[in-house]
Amino acid sequence: MLKRIGVIGIVITEPKAIVEKVNLLISNYSYLIMGRMGIPKHEEQIGVIALIVEGTTDDIGAFTGKLGNLSGVIVKSALTAKQIINKGDISND
Repeated sequence: MLKRIGVIGIVITEPKAIVEKVNLLISNYSYLIMGRMGIPKHEEQIGVIALIVEGTTDDIGAFTGKLGNLSGVIVKSALTAKQIINKGDISND
């Protein structure tokens, strides 16, 4: 299965109202996440999260789609053009 590496940027405009749902989705898709950085901006009531991900375009798209459907969440993603092949997916026939 072909995988790609990329970055997902998440801006949460009302963290107190939605952060639990965002964290639940991040937990559900944790198998895609290689790294996470979160910056709370309490004075502006905004939260910013950057995720480094590796996965299929279908999995990453499903994840970002669910995040983007949450009210008060803005999501942008950038994936590399380079595709990664899992060693376990190669047959030696």
